[in-house]
Amino acid sequence: MRHDAQGPDLDPKETAARPLSGIRSVPLPKATLSDATASLVVFLVAVPLSLGIAVASGAPLIAGIIAAVVGGIVAGAVGGSAVQVSGPAAGLTIIVADLVLTYGWRVTCFITLLAGVVQLALGAFRIARAALAISPAVIHGMLAGVGLTIALAQLHVILGGAPQSSALDNIAELPGQIADNHTAAVAVGLITIAIMFLWGRLPGIGRLRLSRVPAALVAVVAATAAATAGGWNLERVQLPDSLADAWSGPALPAPDQIHGVVVAVAAVAMVASVESLLCAIAVDGMHDGRRARLDRELIGQGAANTVSGALGGLPVAGVIVRSTANVRAGARTPLSAILHGVWILVFVALFAEFVELIPMAALAGLLVFIGIQMVNLTHVRDLRRHHESSIYLVTLASVVLLGLLEGVLIGFGLAMAVSLHRLTRVTVLTEERDDRHHVVVRGSLTFLGVPRVTQVLRNVPPGAQVDLDLHVDFMDHAAFESIHAWRLDHERTGGTVDIDEVHENWYERRSMHAPPSGKTSPDGLARWWAPWGLRGYDHADSASGLLMTGAREYHASTAGRMRSLMSRLALAQHPRALFIACADSRVVPNLITASGPGDLFTLRNIGNLVPPKGSGDDSVGAAIEYAVTVLEVPSIVVCGHSHCGAMQALLDGAHEAPGDARLTQLQQWLGTGAAELARSDGEAPETPSPAAVRVLSQTNVVRQLENLLTYPAVRHQLEEGRLELTGLYYDLETAQVHVLDDQLGEFVPVPPDRIPGPRTAPRDRAEEHSPA
Repeated sequence: MRHDAQGPDLDPKETAARPLSGIRSVPLPKATLSDATASLVVFLVAVPLSLGIAVASGAPLIAGIIAAVVGGIVAGAVGGSAVQVSGPAAGLTIIVADLVLTYGWRVTCFITLLAGVVQLALGAFRIARAALAISPAVIHGMLAGVGLTIALAQLHVILGGAPQSSALDNIAELPGQIADNHTAAVAVGLITIAIMFLWGRLPGIGRLRLSRVPAALVAVVAATAAATAGGWNLERVQLPDSLADAWSGPALPAPDQIHGVVVAVAAVAMVASVESLLCAIAVDGMHDGRRARLDRELIGQGAANTVSGALGGLPVAGVIVRSTANVRAGARTPLSAILHGVWILVFVALFAEFVELIPMAALAGLLVFIGIQMVNLTHVRDLRRHHESSIYLVTLASVVLLGLLEGVLIGFGLAMAVSLHRLTRVTVLTEERDDRHHVVVRGSLTFLGVPRVTQVLRNVPPGAQVDLDLHVDFMDHAAFESIHAWRLDHERTGGTVDIDEVHENWYERRSMHAPPSGKTSPDGLARWWAPWGLRGYDHADSASGLLMTGAREYHASTAGRMRSLMSRLALAQHPRALFIACADSRVVPNLITASGPGDLFTLRNIGNLVPPKGSGDDSVGAAIEYAVTVLEVPSIVVCGHSHCGAMQALLDGAHEAPGDARLTQLQQWLGTGAAELARSDGEAPETPSPAAVRVLSQTNVVRQLENLLTYPAVRHQLEEGRLELTGLYYDLETAQVHVLDDQLGEFVPVPPDRIPGPRTAPRDRAEEHSPA
């Protein structure tokens, strides 16, 4: 069930008589206005960045403008991301600079054009997701190496000199550049860097947040104003007098250059594709709109690079800085990216003289700051948790010292070596307790781990009682044969072997002689959701004992696999829904919604009640306000269930009759909803039946959804089109979930087309998940 926002004079009693309708979608004019506003913000960010990247690439300055215009209009119109912005990318500067130096600018344009054709083919064959197989440690290391290389090169421009041919030469020449006096250029560069660093940290003025104004724009404008006011003699941006003079189209390479050009095309296509796809996925995490269709996005990037190369522009890729600015400015559709390209074209065509006032040292300072920002320490900390920081550091150093392609290949090779090591790594732990030998094997058990496992098993004394726990996610035939042969030999000596498989039954499936496990059920973790009693635990044990037993099972089988997920969730929570459910022990919200940690912000109480605002109960209201205002959940769900004890008590009049003094608070709590619930159909039935409890439980869900509308925070989010309300009903006997249908006004089974598969999107994106 989904509600429209009600007016400011909302009366909860009045809403009961109104039809329940679907959530109101954002009107087109409102979305268009939001996109237009966001496009102006991105335009202001893109102009200085595009010029700076052209400088760092050794390309004509107009090439950066062409790429920004084409990236915005073509990639925005054709691509598959709702809010990603494309344009000249810092991650491609080293490749482009080397290509310009080796082949000249016009052949570089030809390479860009062909790289776009390659991307079009990759997108057409639906292999976009294959590009994501490259380790993020390699990608982040590559970008960090590119950032350091850019920063080292542009430091020379700030100091009034020229970049050298390699990062090592830039480092070697840097002391000499610092020793020379370049006062004006240094001042402009330092002004730019200082403003870039400090702008986002400045406090707001009244209701104006200075951080909303692009730092790049402020830095370049301030540096330009200082240089102009001071009359400093500096090298400045030079644009061609006309578009005809600006055009410098692609040219065919010489016969002896064909082999190198083929390699360059593959390099540009690979780096641009991976950077764009990773950016699209990262941007998806910043908004709640349509998810990116990666194959479509790759086609959009290919079309943009084809056009950009043909018009004499730089290679195009999805860029995170402009995309982030786009999302934060309120963009919702590709219209924002398209309009930002239009604004750039209009601005350069009409106000080129203002662009030519910008000192080159200001663009260099901008690039130095961006280059340093590309070395993201957050990535290093995250990779350390996964023991992949060595891949990052080796890739970074290789890119800086050897070059981009060499660094990526070295990083990719190291990532493959680390992955193979992990796949073949196996740990064996032994412990002797209560006259039994306990052996635990963890990891992937392949022939490479057989010697270590065999050595440990051979050290077990003959005739001993052995518990062998196989915590393995894979077992090949060689490993099975070695363990099975040892087991047969050990049992011949009078010993016993009790094998317990925690994950899949690799050993049991391969052996006709495997004895039944005496420690866990054959189903293993496949029945993790079952109650303790159905998993073989003794209900005669105390509750605390069962809890400790369950905790030990969790630590032995699940905690290790949860650690990576929980380490990320520990930093912040971003639940997708506030789930209000009954405290009944038979209702498990995460189980009936197939959700996991971090998905649901759960509020449970007797009868899943939501007292109207101002009724005297603050705990429920506090949870609602926190979920809606602070966590900004996009959905609130109220879930009732069959055989609800609270609804039965209301029908029995337990909230009114004098009763047990020990239950006074329970009676008061039930009384908060009694006025509307006890006589949902007029008079309460003389003999409450299960059918009456069912009707009351479902009516209860509708009433609590209406009570939610009495909270201003909920109503405000509904008016903004950023929240939906849904009613669910869980039938305990059939284990089926029902949803409140808006049009019918009754609960119906959840239809199959409303149950998406893992990580899928709505129907308009189903093509993304079909086999390639």
